[in-house]
Amino acid sequence: MNGVELFLLGRTLMKIGEQALPDVGRGGHGAVLVVLSDVLDHPDSTVGEIAGRTGLPQSAVSMAVARLREAGSLTARTDERDRRRTLLSRAEQVSDRVAQVRATTVHEELGRALGTADEVAIDEVVRSLAAVSQRLGLRPEPN
Repeated sequence: MNGVELFLLGRTLMKIGEQALPDVGRGGHGAVLVVLSDVLDHPDSTVGEIAGRTGLPQSAVSMAVARLREAGSLTARTDERDRRRTLLSRAEQVSDRVAQVRATTVHEELGRALGTADEVAIDEVVRSLAAVSQRLGLRPEPN
């Protein structure tokens, strides 16, 4: 496998993951997931800092933050040192929406992408993906 193949695989897996997410009737999840990932890696971040790190326009980050706050995934607090700044972090409590997203599996969408309904084949691919995720040091969000 070369870098291009790995990149294309990653994009395909992202699309499958996005399709597997529960629908909230508000369009794509891409920017929301990028913002959430960045905040998990960098707690107490501002919208501007997130935009700078992710390359997303500040307006897209602001919209994603609003959705994540509404879903109960992020909290915001005023920076005590600079009261003009709002700091964003992961919410301590798991909201119903977050629990719903975490409980959703990728099996159906992965089967669709693989062109099979064979549960054994789908489970094998899921186990392989989980092993890669573990080897890369990725962990499910705690809580």
